[in-house]
Amino acid sequence: MNDMCHPPALEAAPAAYAAKDYKSDYKPIWCPGCGDYTVLNAVTKALSIVQRPPHEVAVVSGIGCSSRIPAYTNCYGFHGVHGRALAAGTGLKVARPDLTVLVASGDGDGYSIGGNHFLHACRRNVDLTYIVMDNHVYGMTKGQPSPTTEPDWDSKLSPGGTGVRSFHPLVIALASGANFVARCFSGDQNTTAEIIAAGIRHPGFSFIEILSPCVTFRPEQRGWKDLVHPAAVAPTDDAARAAKRIMTDDGFNIGILYAGQRVPYGGGPGAARQTPDEIAAEFAL
Repeated sequence: MNDMCHPPALEAAPAAYAAKDYKSDYKPIWCPGCGDYTVLNAVTKALSIVQRPPHEVAVVSGIGCSSRIPAYTNCYGFHGVHGRALAAGTGLKVARPDLTVLVASGDGDGYSIGGNHFLHACRRNVDLTYIVMDNHVYGMTKGQPSPTTEPDWDSKLSPGGTGVRSFHPLVIALASGANFVARCFSGDQNTTAEIIAAGIRHPGFSFIEILSPCVTFRPEQRGWKDLVHPAAVAPTDDAARAAKRIMTDDGFNIGILYAGQRVPYGGGPGAARQTPDEIAAEFAL
């Protein structure tokens, strides 16, 4: 029989990636009840929404409870030094624009020692997604106040509170040039995943603050689940309108607050100009 009677079999569609495909075999070791467990689940679910293969995703972090996330994913990962995650993530994305780059941080790692990198990463507007798990305390080093800690929070390490005004990351991000600004709550895993996916897809620097309770050193944060609420207004691309919203924010509005139109540094995502082997060859002795 003529082979033309039998058309070639259609090539099977690529298998869809599920959230579990982005998880490693390492078991997380956060404290029981830590919000970072659901943040990890939201990150992997967001990646399954975006459907980038794990080997085309890189997760970069610094130091802290939140910065363990790269080890718990099945993607490329880089665990950097304290406060320098954005520097490493920015360099990676500029060198390999074909990769989806996520940077994970905490309020201490990101806003204290890493505060200067935060400002300039927003300003540069490189196409990556910065996820900060904010619990208003240094959890890994036994409960010291962080930049976002309330000035009157009384503890053994800061009797009577610090008296220092809290850092307002969303205001700083918008003023510095971030192209996407949002806030999530770790207790709402599905909404957090959807917002992370939206941040990954949005061109330019996407900043996502995730309220992630530390039930060990700030047990009162269990009450955050009763305080968070959807933002009353739709996202805007008007920076002035977004600034007004954020400056009058109660700290618990959840959703995308700003989605701008700035052109990303380098013109946005595209193919790498050199392969990794070509880059390595330039440094060969």
